[in-house]
Amino acid sequence: MAGALGTDVSEAGRPAGPATPALLEAWPYARFLGVRLEIGDGGPLAVLPFDPKLIGNPILPALHGGVVASFLELAALARLDAEGRRARTIDITVDYLRPARPVTFYAEARILKLGRRAANVAVEAWQETRDSPVAALRGHFMILG
Repeated sequence: MAGALGTDVSEAGRPAGPATPALLEAWPYARFLGVRLEIGDGGPLAVLPFDPKLIGNPILPALHGGVVASFLELAALARLDAEGRRARTIDITVDYLRPARPVTFYAEARILKLGRRAANVAVEAWQETRDSPVAALRGHFMILG
């Protein structure tokens, strides 16, 4: 059965997986970055394939910090959307743990607290191995409707 955003909805009425095309089409910046969503163990797994336009420091080279932060924020919003909750960002804090090299980037979000009006979400991002996180986000999001 299909949900409002094109997600598959379980018999219980909860989204069963991310709506990659519909969800990301609603976010022009996600299309620009080339973000896609895959089904992970704990919800949507955000994937950012490398593209030379994403380089912020050509000397290292490393991805631009704004690209990293935006990617993490999109992963958090996608996780909330997978729970059937539309949200807007209240605030986020990003910890840059090491340079994001010019390779594919992955992120998975966990909902720490989901209330009627707000949610607290943590996102961890890695590149080649999940044991070496590149960045982490902690954010508060306003739940819409």
